[in-house]
Amino acid sequence: MQIGRVQATAIGFGAVLLWALLALLTTGSAPTPPLLLNALCFGIGGALGLVWAWGTGGLGRLKQVGWRVYAFGTAGLFTYHFLYFSALRLAPVAEASLIAYLWPLLIVLGSGLLPGEQLRLGHVMGAVLAFSGAGIIVLGRGAVGPSGFDLAALPGFGLAGLCALTWSSYSIFSRRLGAVPTESVAVFCVLSAILSALAHLALEQTLWPASPTAWASAILLGIGPVGLAFYLWDIGVKRGDIQLLGVASYAAPLLSTVALILAGIAPLSITLIVAAGLITAGAAIAARASAVARHGRAA
Repeated sequence: MQIGRVQATAIGFGAVLLWALLALLTTGSAPTPPLLLNALCFGIGGALGLVWAWGTGGLGRLKQVGWRVYAFGTAGLFTYHFLYFSALRLAPVAEASLIAYLWPLLIVLGSGLLPGEQLRLGHVMGAVLAFSGAGIIVLGRGAVGPSGFDLAALPGFGLAGLCALTWSSYSIFSRRLGAVPTESVAVFCVLSAILSALAHLALEQTLWPASPTAWASAILLGIGPVGLAFYLWDIGVKRGDIQLLGVASYAAPLLSTVALILAGIAPLSITLIVAAGLITAGAAIAARASAVARHGRAA
């Protein structure tokens, strides 16, 4: 069945809704270390994908995918989530999560620099607004104590920034792999699970989820934000409007912060509200600039 551009964009936004639960479920899975959590979640997500591919007759298409594509996809998924889980273990959850969610803006800016696209003033203005929001987060409640700037939070914030760079790069390059079947994401997940398990055995102490709630959080991560979301996102970035998906993705940090507040993990504060507003406004301005550029070329 052929999927149109509008449908593919809507499917991609389904991933955004699932990612809104990423920070909450990651927090709930404690004290599981990042690499072990990677292995558990990717194992679940990969198994679900292989079952789906088998049920739809898509397993045969996996043999047609080159090893370079598998290496690229595995590196993208493994690296991003290792960095993300590590950032949320080393820094305040809400602030680190919002910094990691600079990736939608980077997608908008990066796709604007692709051949045939144009970087406009609106893109630059959007970038300034969004990174101002990130600066407020770093300098705000979560990172500043009575004695001044808390250096202990810097590694977590740095890893969160690398998260944004990793996922935006993965998404933009995925656009250039439009002929690669979405079923290949299942292999990305399985290989990421194996790599994570090996790295865990070498680098981490094994700490399984400590309660039924922690196990439920890890399983739900594998089913949704670190499972189904990848397949939906693959369809969206390959066949949909990637720049519109970029700006729409900023619903995720807002919904994520709301989920953390409702769960009692993060307090409602002016800092978070202002930072989220700046980041969202920056992405919206950048996306509008991209729309104006497209209309100008079509005229």
